[in-house]
Amino acid sequence: MGTFQNKPYGQQNVFSPLAAQAKKKPFLYFGLPFLGIMVAGSFGLAQLTQTKFDHRDRRHTKVAKEDALGMDKNRRKLSLQEEYFRLQADADDEWEQVRIQRPPGSGEK
Repeated sequence: MGTFQNKPYGQQNVFSPLAAQAKKKPFLYFGLPFLGIMVAGSFGLAQLTQTKFDHRDRRHTKVAKEDALGMDKNRRKLSLQEEYFRLQADADDEWEQVRIQRPPGSGEK
């Protein structure tokens, strides 16, 4: 069975001087990473927002092409209230109550 090496607490390594400077100057430890994340996030969000607006503009140009072709000249205006009343009137007249076949042995006839 192998043995573990005996490493005393607080042993010096390559980054020890840098860590000591970071502890003395909190800007290097907290401020610089924070500013880096804010700047990188700003560029990332700007790219996502630009993509969103480009997609929306592309969709609106398709509608503009339909208008240029004159496709909506003969369309009637849509009113939700009129459609609701029309569907309500149709639903009352065109249905018939039909009893379905019961499975055998269900007890009802």
